[in-house]
Amino acid sequence: MEKTASRSAGKSRVKNGNLSPRRRIYEIVMRALLYISSGLTVALLLFIIGTILVDGVPGLSWQFLTTQESVINDTNGILPAIQNTLYVIVVTLIIVLPLGVGAAIYLTEYAGNRRLVAAIEYATETLAGIPSILYALVGMLVFCQMMGLGKTLLAGSLTLVIMTLPTIIRTTQESLKTVPQSYREGALGLGAGRWHMIRTIVLPSSIDGIVTGCILAIGRIVGESAVLMFTAGMSMTMQDFFSSGGLIDSSGATLTVALYVYAKERADFKLAMSVAVVLLCITLCINLAAKLVGKRLKKK
Repeated sequence: MEKTASRSAGKSRVKNGNLSPRRRIYEIVMRALLYISSGLTVALLLFIIGTILVDGVPGLSWQFLTTQESVINDTNGILPAIQNTLYVIVVTLIIVLPLGVGAAIYLTEYAGNRRLVAAIEYATETLAGIPSILYALVGMLVFCQMMGLGKTLLAGSLTLVIMTLPTIIRTTQESLKTVPQSYREGALGLGAGRWHMIRTIVLPSSIDGIVTGCILAIGRIVGESAVLMFTAGMSMTMQDFFSSGGLIDSSGATLTVALYVYAKERADFKLAMSVAVVLLCITLCINLAAKLVGKRLKKK
């Protein structure tokens, strides 16, 4: 009885904030460090976004967004880069999402050999940390030369599929592991098949992690330049994707490559910042769209 009373008294003292002076100082210092870390992170983010907006917004115009570059007319336009960026994002996601989510489902729900699963997980973690320039070299050798695709947007998209696949697999797999095992057992106990259980119970419960992996993949796709310079080319002209062979033979620069060209090759930092504003807006819109889709799928 006395021990129980002393424990309850100690808990009440902690809840009431009656800590020892040393403990109180420790709590204050740690809380201050957390506030400082959060404040620095937010301040850095606001500084980056503010710098891009201040330097880039004045250079934006309707002509800049809806035309292509022309030396004869002395005009600058990034419509081809916007078109190429959206094409690369769509093609990459169409291929990598089914592959990544399917592989994660197999590793988590079906694979029985735990050593094989551990080996694959280690391999995906290793692949996720490889520098992008190595993916660029592999993509150039395999897709551009061995498969004969040349420097095309399709070759760039396939290289990005390989680069983002480990991220999709690991984030989806970790999200699937957070679903309680009792959910699976309850569904199977009610007579549901394994795939029906995965489709109706496990995937909706882990949709947040899948959307997070999709957003991370989009961020890496949008921000990649080395891979696309080696595999997709640096053309700043419009591509006709709907012509015969257009989807396969098209070559061009995305927004990140265009930003590199303006900043590094031409030393035109004002236009580079304007491209950065457009890139920032596209990334924000795609992330918001992914969040909304994830919420709707979770409700269903």
